[in-house]
Amino acid sequence: MRLPPGTYELGPDNATLSVRTGRTGAVAKAGHDLLLDVTAWRATLEVGEDSAPTGLTLEADATSLRVREGTGGLQALDDDDRSSIEQTIDEEVLLRRGIEFRSTSLRAEGDRIAVDGELTLAGATRPIAFEIAVDGDGTLSGSTVLAQSQWGITPYSTLFGALKVADDVRVEFVARMLESGSAVPFQVRA
Repeated sequence: MRLPPGTYELGPDNATLSVRTGRTGAVAKAGHDLLLDVTAWRATLEVGEDSAPTGLTLEADATSLRVREGTGGLQALDDDDRSSIEQTIDEEVLLRRGIEFRSTSLRAEGDRIAVDGELTLAGATRPIAFEIAVDGDGTLSGSTVLAQSQWGITPYSTLFGALKVADDVRVEFVARMLESGSAVPFQVRA
């Protein structure tokens, strides 16, 4: 599926951006695998006259990650646990620094868009590559695995390292670009 030319604005009102974490360590069973929603972000996708994507940017508030789900563990997460996790992410992991992505190359390849760019996370900028799937109904989706350590982040650990967040986290997004196969609700200019 090819997208109509224009500039598309995406954010929490019309798309989802989430992060999945895992756990490692001798007492990993005590911890939780987390699904975190990014609640304050915006992205812009530029599509040229030939329906080829030409640019993608993203800005996210690092303090806007909210625990949506915690699976595993010895007991269910309560509101205090969720609040504590969110505070730890803000203060110790992402250090309240913004998250930014800027594409350097986009290539349409059938029903996929190959994306290369630079991601700034916790003050460090590194290259990253991922793919976006373009579904027949205009849904864009994708995911990529990030090693926190590549951005200078030390994964959170407790109990003297016996329980820690895995270095690799998965970032996922889903955006519905078209309605009824033709309307373009997120296009801000052609």
